Amino acid sequence: MVSPLLANVYLHYVFDLWAEQWRRREAKGKMILVRYADDLIAGFEHEAEARRFWEAMRQRFEKFGLELHGDKTRLLEFGRYAVERRQRRGQGKPETFQFLGFVCICGRTRRGGFQLQRRTRADRMRTRLQEIKQALKLRMHSPIPEQGRWLLQVITGYFAYHAVPTNVRLIAAFRSQAIRHWLQALRRRGQKRRLDWVRMQRIAERWIPAARVAHPWPERRFDVRTQGRSRVR
Repeated sequence: MVSPLLANVYLHYVFDLWAEQWRRREAKGKMILVRYADDLIAGFEHEAEARRFWEAMRQRFEKFGLELHGDKTRLLEFGRYAVERRQRRGQGKPETFQFLGFVCICGRTRRGGFQLQRRTRADRMRTRLQEIKQALKLRMHSPIPEQGRWLLQVITGYFAYHAVPTNVRLIAAFRSQAIRHWLQALRRRGQKRRLDWVRMQRIAERWIPAARVAHPWPERRFDVRTQGRSRVR
């Protein structure tokens, strides 16, 4: 098996450099490429260019003994005008797609404007919560502060990735369910006084971080200033 690092270097020459040349020579409308390891998204202003790029990419990969994943590779209408266009054609809501653990959705702001919304994949969240549940069972008889410090590290790490704008509801649900698993583990210790949810909430407030957005909106990610207050992009 080729290491992820070598595979990434390989794809840089097989795909990245070639795709940039294709953009300069072939694309007439706007085009955006996002690649992480062997997962990528290609966005196009015009459907015809998306189809031409797809076929060119398929042929390019064949030359190097690679192929597109048949189940994961899709062409879909997505973006600022997708909802209106599909409504005019009598079609349903725009399709969603999954990328790097998130479901990407054509959403709306409170004022009705387009908004790219990201939600944690439900299956990924269930798997992580199940892992936490099993780990808490193993730590059931450890002192509460020790359990709290461990859970603090786990949830802080989870939030560091998943606490993106438009995903607060799901990370709050993740936090709440993790606390419930902790409560179940503590109740199994056979304490004489049964631990209730109110007391559990007080314990959790000491150790578990609140669910809040930890990342900027994508368009503001590089809108920062250095110590000299000069803008960096």
